[in-house]
Amino acid sequence: MNTAETLPPADYYTVGDPVADEKAPSGPIEERWDARRFNAKLVNPANRRKLSVIIIGTGLAGSSAAATLGEAGYQVTTFCYQDSPRRAHSIAAQGGINAAKNYRNDGDSIHRLFYDTVKGGDFRSRESNVYRLAQLSVDIIDQCVAQGVPFAREYGGLLDNRSFGGVQVSRTFYARGQTGQQLLLGAYQALERQVAAGTVQVHSRHEMLDVIIVDGRARGVVVRDMTTGQFETHFADAVVLASGGYSNVFFLSTNAMGCNVTATWRAHRKGAMFANPCFTQIHPTCIPVSGGHQSKLTLMSESLRNDGRIWVPKRRGEDRDPRDIPEQERDYYLERRYPAFGNLVPRDVASRAAKTVCDQGHSVGPGGLGVYLDLTDAIERTGRPEIEAKYGNLFDIYQQITGEDPYRVPMRIYPAMHYTMGGLWVDYDLQSTIAGLFVIGEANFSDHGANRLGASALMQGLADGYFVLPNTISDYLAAGPFEKLDASHPAVQEAVQAVRNRIDTLLSINGERTVDSFHKELGRQHPVGPLRHGAYEGGPDPCPPQGARAQVGVLAGRQGHRHQRGTEPGVGACRASGGLLRTGRADVHRRLAPGGVMRSPLPGREPDRGRRGTTRR
Repeated sequence: MNTAETLPPADYYTVGDPVADEKAPSGPIEERWDARRFNAKLVNPANRRKLSVIIIGTGLAGSSAAATLGEAGYQVTTFCYQDSPRRAHSIAAQGGINAAKNYRNDGDSIHRLFYDTVKGGDFRSRESNVYRLAQLSVDIIDQCVAQGVPFAREYGGLLDNRSFGGVQVSRTFYARGQTGQQLLLGAYQALERQVAAGTVQVHSRHEMLDVIIVDGRARGVVVRDMTTGQFETHFADAVVLASGGYSNVFFLSTNAMGCNVTATWRAHRKGAMFANPCFTQIHPTCIPVSGGHQSKLTLMSESLRNDGRIWVPKRRGEDRDPRDIPEQERDYYLERRYPAFGNLVPRDVASRAAKTVCDQGHSVGPGGLGVYLDLTDAIERTGRPEIEAKYGNLFDIYQQITGEDPYRVPMRIYPAMHYTMGGLWVDYDLQSTIAGLFVIGEANFSDHGANRLGASALMQGLADGYFVLPNTISDYLAAGPFEKLDASHPAVQEAVQAVRNRIDTLLSINGERTVDSFHKELGRQHPVGPLRHGAYEGGPDPCPPQGARAQVGVLAGRQGHRHQRGTEPGVGACRASGGLLRTGRADVHRRLAPGGVMRSPLPGREPDRGRRGTTRR
């Protein structure tokens, strides 16, 4: 049975009433953040010690928020499923972080960063939030330099900058191709300082299973100790989600396999609205798929487009070595189509252009999925040592994965799912539709519109954690401390029992297929994104909920929690697949194709008309 044809769209989502951001200030946009900070209620230092905050996730947003709130005096408890906060997926970010410092004196400013971000987001961003982000960008760099983050520097010792897609200035600060790693280590050392001070507790190898709601407020979480399998309840005056995005709904993405969107999905199921789930970003420079054995894809930093030139052979079906193809037989299609930006067009533009030339038969490499990213001219112009200093670790990664030397042979790249601009709906204070539940970083939807500019994810994560949340959460916590809770409270018992029932149901299935097999099939059939060649062919629903529940097999260990791939346990993967599946369904049946999305129409339906996004209840 084709579920997609028999069930009307209304069975997949509900269009609710318009949602107003009551916290958004008015007045000149340049003054709104200062006005909001002044009007927000404060908590004096003595009272902060009586208030507690739970933070889910220890990436850039989570670690920076925990360190800052801990230093302010709040009692903070953090949870991560990794064995250390240092292994959060933020560590995989490569290219850089934007800031309107204008060190190059090339016309950059806070207003230009604001404009570029709004324009890059297809004019669908919240302008107040974006201007605040641009304002705070300059403070982020100062904060990170003070922490000792080893940003690249020019010969004279000044911080260096490079360009990223969608802009015509150089505003990206970087640490070779390891910017995310260095920024995370800076946030981690600030976090550990507060751990030593006793204001922050870190629980590694723990996964959030549900949010505890008491009288309409988020008051705690149900978590699972991934080492023992035991359920635990933890309580606080406020809960913060900093657990990242949901690109893994497509199976093959640049995200780690452990990025399973469980925390966000459980919050959504408890009533937090989900905004713009179709706003997913497709990164144009990833190593192409090499076979069906892959469970994820590897990113090649967008910074390579500073010095690299993207091209395909003009002749279709070309099988010559790229070094043997003369210049006049190459199509530098981005430079030809977008001369003002050249190879540094925004990510959505570069991704759509790559898919277009590949669909026209000009693709390179095995599988028909690839274009060339060629740094030959840059190596000849500046010399190999300078290229090694900028991109050496990226070249090493590429060579280890493909077996090809990018110093001698052009890289092969192709777009891949990378980042999600959609997420839980939040107001100007980063509070969701559940009182006391705050959402920061990639987990919320607030700043990037329909397409994030390169090097802006790290900027948002650190802005939210270091500067925005610590100034806005006080407005909510000023009414606390709230009623003390314990495990005997009816709402707590109800949440724990619901978690037990879900897991017991999964463990009782004893099916014949693994969770990953359904996830992989869903990723293959998903009609969204440039990885799809041609239109969706219809046929049976790749993963109908009833069929999935009937066939899923879970490896049973201690309470059914035996580990797979050293990251996500069997039950966790099975539970997460439900959230990924439903998020994917919302995407399949949308009528929206903005920003980075490139979608072929479903059979018998008109093409997308570019309607604006909606908030999903």
